[in-house]
Amino acid sequence: RLLSISLGMGQGPIAERYIMQAMEHGGWVVLQNCHLCISWLPKLEKLCEEIASKLEQDIHPSFRLWLTSMPTPKFPVSILQRAVKMTNEPPKGLRANLLRSYLSFSDEFLAACSKPDEFKTMLFGLCMYHALILDRRKYGALGWNIAYGFRESDLRVCIQQLHDFLDMFDEIPFKVIHFLIYDINYGGRVTDNIDRRTSKIILDDFICPRVLDKDYAFSASGKYRSIAPTNRDGYIAYIKSLDLVPEPEVFGLHENANITFATQESNVMMSIVSSILPRTSDKSGKTKDEIMYERASAIAAQCPELINIEAVQKQYPTTYEESMNTVLVQEAIRYNKLLSVIQKTLFSLQKALKGEMVMTTELEKMANSLFDNIVPRNWESVAYPSLKPLTSWVEDLTQRMSFMQDWIRNGTPSIYWISGFFFPQAFLTGTLQNFARKHVKPIDTVSFTFEVMRESEAQIKQNYPRGPEDGCFIKGLYLEGCRWNWSEWCLDESKPKELFVEMPIIWLRPVFNDSDNQTEEKVAEKLQEQKNEMPYTCPVYKILTRYGQLSTTGHSTNFVMNIDLPSKDPQKKWVKAGVAMFCALKY
Repeated sequence: RLLSISLGMGQGPIAERYIMQAMEHGGWVVLQNCHLCISWLPKLEKLCEEIASKLEQDIHPSFRLWLTSMPTPKFPVSILQRAVKMTNEPPKGLRANLLRSYLSFSDEFLAACSKPDEFKTMLFGLCMYHALILDRRKYGALGWNIAYGFRESDLRVCIQQLHDFLDMFDEIPFKVIHFLIYDINYGGRVTDNIDRRTSKIILDDFICPRVLDKDYAFSASGKYRSIAPTNRDGYIAYIKSLDLVPEPEVFGLHENANITFATQESNVMMSIVSSILPRTSDKSGKTKDEIMYERASAIAAQCPELINIEAVQKQYPTTYEESMNTVLVQEAIRYNKLLSVIQKTLFSLQKALKGEMVMTTELEKMANSLFDNIVPRNWESVAYPSLKPLTSWVEDLTQRMSFMQDWIRNGTPSIYWISGFFFPQAFLTGTLQNFARKHVKPIDTVSFTFEVMRESEAQIKQNYPRGPEDGCFIKGLYLEGCRWNWSEWCLDESKPKELFVEMPIIWLRPVFNDSDNQTEEKVAEKLQEQKNEMPYTCPVYKILTRYGQLSTTGHSTNFVMNIDLPSKDPQKKWVKAGVAMFCALKY
């Protein structure tokens, strides 16, 4: 006898009754989705302890308790320690995922369609797409901004829909099938706008009329291709002939992606190893407390002074014509808040290490972070996003404060270091606001155009000592996934082992969205530029992780803006390569 229930609000007492009933009369009890009923899990833990303490004759011999759950840190450890654990995860690797899909098919299933050849060909493309988006996760943020949990059930639904639509229509409705797969079945899990763009462009290669062509290639090398329709064993034989570890080119990534993947795997392993190392002393013979005190003293000596907010407000008052004054004051307030926390906690930690005050839990965690060269959590909570280790983080903070002090002393800079802003979105809004107020237009009718400057930083400062008449110059962005070709002045393939390159200075030039304001000459000029170049809409992020909390705009809090960069290759090439720009790196 089987008793099954999906846990959720109000289902706890029913599940408890099922357990008691099966324990007395026998049978299996399946409690599904335990992660959706976190508040009831302590009660379940108590029930399991009572079952374990009962005598064998008090429990029916056929009683079994099955629990299913997604990973959650709230799941009781005692239940896991007593239980036999099984996990159901997709296999690692493109070939393994394809093989898993085709081992579940039969020749009868492959032939059970009114268009068997088309069904077999498009089914292989669909399984290839499923395997590719799963294996793409191993490249981290270069593959997907967020590691989505695509499931076998997503593929099964798509296969059934593909079968039904081929039977229902004489002509294959590629657009409808593409929409269902991208926007509903898989798209329902994809929450990031950039990831949705990536998913769509990848699917364009697998669900299209060209996929029915003979030897249609899914990759540039032609190694991964659509084979002639055959039986189940024929497809399995072809799948087994593929590389066990696929090259990045099948994902549309550069070969440097293997370095990114290997680096991530090594970092995870080394972080685990370092977490279990002894922490009593180092090779110099100093104790842990001595090391922490020295580091706290060194950081306190490096820590910049607080900004005088009142003096800044007096020097840069809020005016209608200059929104950057408000941006400067807001940035100064944010940095002062961070510096105040750093100075206060370092002073308290030094006193605690001397024994002059109580070592609280927060101070102890902070001391351990200093010892491990990690930015403490109590600093992170009021700081800007960063992946740098503590030493580099302190140097970066010093550089940011130098940028702010130069701005305060010397006036509005001709070139803005966008990496130095606590909240760069406010700076961008201020630039648009200045332009809109200058021309007496609503700010929602203004947007940016972009120009990558050919002049050096020194030349720009000489030619534009107060910056451009409209917009602003920015520097400090880094490109990942490709490089900037300085001779062709456009995006190009990365050089081997070159993961990041610094971008030239970019001019953010505001323009009106109203087409009525565009002269015929400007329209003709724009059309000519589009013929010569295919701009890539490149996302800009604060840090390399790319993901962040979703805001009301639909973008993550890590997202800054999109910048159009000139390219001689189609946009889909750079989308699949995961090309993006960043305000800061890990070092």
